[in-house]
Amino acid sequence: MAASRWIAELGDDGRIASAQRTDSPNYDERPAGCAVDLVVIHAISLPPEHFGGPGVEQLFTNRLDPAEHPYYASIAQLRVSAHFFIRRDGSLLQFVPTTARAWHAGVSSWRGRERCNDFSIGIELEGSDVVPFRAEQYDCLAGLLLRIRERHPHAEICAHSDIAPGRKTDPGPCFEWVRLNALLASSA
Repeated sequence: MAASRWIAELGDDGRIASAQRTDSPNYDERPAGCAVDLVVIHAISLPPEHFGGPGVEQLFTNRLDPAEHPYYASIAQLRVSAHFFIRRDGSLLQFVPTTARAWHAGVSSWRGRERCNDFSIGIELEGSDVVPFRAEQYDCLAGLLLRIRERHPHAEICAHSDIAPGRKTDPGPCFEWVRLNALLASSA
């Protein structure tokens, strides 16, 4: 797989050197002794179903202008982030080191454990519930997941909708889990 060759190792500092770094202030420390054992796949586009703009980066860095788009007025006050963001072209951005707790999951539960932010890594894909994701995104995601699993070998992978059912639907029905699992299996 090409992606695993260009995605650098996940360093001890929780950073991937080959990712574009854009620091978010929306994170804090994980609880003491709390290991990462979950990766949550999300989908986001700002404005909704528009791709390629600066909206997601602005949201995650608290710089979203509520006057720029009508939808932004309803979300500009949010203080959210993710560890990683994969654009439509497969480029990888990192907002929060994986050693820290990004604010991506919200009210959530996985296998009876509340507060998924405490023990998870959040990966946002540029997309929506109604638009298929691109091959470049799957390749990047698979490469990133392989790097994460090198450091966190027991981490499970789930959808945002799995940890917040009824509240969240992403990454949605257009996300091809079979495709992702095949990429991961072919690289193992």
